Amino acid sequence: MLKLKSLESSAQNYSYDVFLSFSGEDTRKTFTDHLYTALIHEGLITFRDDEEIERGESIKSELENGIRQSRSWIIVFSKKYAFSSWCLDELVLILDCRNKSERLVLPIFYNVDPSDVRKQSGCISEALYYHEEKFKREVDETKRKNLMDKIKRWRIALTELADLAGMPLQNVANGYESKLIEKIVNVVKDKVTCYTLSVTQHPVGIGPSVQDISLWLRNGSNDVEVFALYGVGGLGKTTIAKYVYNMNFQLFEGGSFLENIREYSERPDGLVCLQRQLLSDISKGKAPTIKSALLHRKLLIVLDDVDQVEQLDAIFGMREWFHQGSKIIITTRNVHLLEAYEHCTRYAIETLNSDDSLELFSWHAFRDSRPPECYMEHSKRIIKQCEGLPLALKVLGASLRGKNVDVWRSAIGKLEIIPHSKIQKILRVSYDSLQDDLDRNLFLEIACFFSGEAKSFVVRVLDECGYYTLIGIENLIDRCLLTIDKYENLRMHYLVQSMGREIIRQQSPRDPGQRSRLWYWKDSLEVLEDETGTRAIEGLAMEMSTINACRAEVRTKAFSPMQKLRLLKLNNVQLSGGYKDFPRNLKWLCDFKTENEFPTIVGFITVLLHYEIEFGKLQST
Repeated sequence: MLKLKSLESSAQNYSYDVFLSFSGEDTRKTFTDHLYTALIHEGLITFRDDEEIERGESIKSELENGIRQSRSWIIVFSKKYAFSSWCLDELVLILDCRNKSERLVLPIFYNVDPSDVRKQSGCISEALYYHEEKFKREVDETKRKNLMDKIKRWRIALTELADLAGMPLQNVANGYESKLIEKIVNVVKDKVTCYTLSVTQHPVGIGPSVQDISLWLRNGSNDVEVFALYGVGGLGKTTIAKYVYNMNFQLFEGGSFLENIREYSERPDGLVCLQRQLLSDISKGKAPTIKSALLHRKLLIVLDDVDQVEQLDAIFGMREWFHQGSKIIITTRNVHLLEAYEHCTRYAIETLNSDDSLELFSWHAFRDSRPPECYMEHSKRIIKQCEGLPLALKVLGASLRGKNVDVWRSAIGKLEIIPHSKIQKILRVSYDSLQDDLDRNLFLEIACFFSGEAKSFVVRVLDECGYYTLIGIENLIDRCLLTIDKYENLRMHYLVQSMGREIIRQQSPRDPGQRSRLWYWKDSLEVLEDETGTRAIEGLAMEMSTINACRAEVRTKAFSPMQKLRLLKLNNVQLSGGYKDFPRNLKWLCDFKTENEFPTIVGFITVLLHYEIEFGKLQST
């Protein structure tokens, strides 16, 4: 079972690219020194004890820390290696770290036969005998028993090391060591530089998803398989994919993480650039074509932010080229793209729960896992608005870091009206990708008036408004802009809804009468009281009961200029005048009555098509 701790350790920002484990007695000033110099020249941060351990510090502690903080380990296993108890202790710790996080271990059998290591014969047998005889001389029985147990651990580690893919360098003349060192450096560079994608410092709440995907990657199948992560923008699909890639890259012979495919595809040469990047990543300049590079190595490929079916066709069309056991991971906001591909595992990324939301927000707002007590209530208000969307929690947390409580109160009030621009930009991508104006306007209708309503009711009302509502709802679900709950009600994430409403507000930020839809009670009240409505208004809602106990008083004459008004939703509004002032294009009137006036009426009156209404009476023509 994969655990979040191993996930974090495999994807963290390590202090070193390489840890060199060697016997100083016979290789420090020769082979190991040349190898160290070559690694440094390639820009690989390399730990070796005589360079990294400062005087006065515990050598053992620093060595152990160097091992844990390294992305990879090179073990120069020379004839004297096994005679050093320090080297054997390093070996045990290195293999323990590898088993927890799948980092690269590269054994270099320097004038040592790997079979001697496996069978523990030859110089290995001599070394172990040397240690056993020395430990037997220990007077304290408990200490002697512990030392003999240590030899058992050494034997297990030596057997495990011999089974790893290493490089035997036996009887190599000094003149040829440079070529072998170049090969070693290339192997390490290939693994380490591709392996370390930049990831967030606070991977809160992603453990279960990373675990599920990693188990799929490790299922042992020799088929070329595809796994698709989908969900609305800002859920952390790319972050999860990066962690999975970092954690599992060592299981493959190469790979490529192609990020922001949607953005690249919008450029004239975008797809060509992506192909070049893919070829460069998987071949390292050793193959002339993508096909030849794919055929001979088991690869891990990640395609991030796919949004066009042509992009998927290109990948699925190349499946026969991939070497057996290769894996492809896709992230997308459009689950509809995957419907044509039967052999594709789909995985929905969920929002964070309240505890994880609080922790993630706190890391970005306070650099701690929990807010200070004086900020707790304000933090919870923001978390409620974010509804578990990681992007929003990070952006809003960072924007409020270091601000005093008064600024927090002001910011929270503003966010209830105007969403943060960065969050808006990310979420709007899904809206802009909708295929036509009908779907985009359907999204805006639901965002302004119908989130939480029964699907059947919304279909009935909006079909009368000229929408092809059923197929439109399916398209919104495909773009992860809408969901249907178990009661068949439409559900829209609060921030997705805010994004839609902000699109409307931007139509005329200062004059609400020029907008196509009004849902905020203050804007609606201003337009109706000042009678500044226009033909631009297609829908209006004014719900006063939750704002104050007094009814708003509005003259029906205020509706006369709104000739395109189709949807009207009123609550606790006192109308004076005649309903004949209502536009004849009105398709839906939702009029909530108070319990005192109409104790038997809990709901609303829905008016479809055209009505001639006398004040206080409702008659269908």
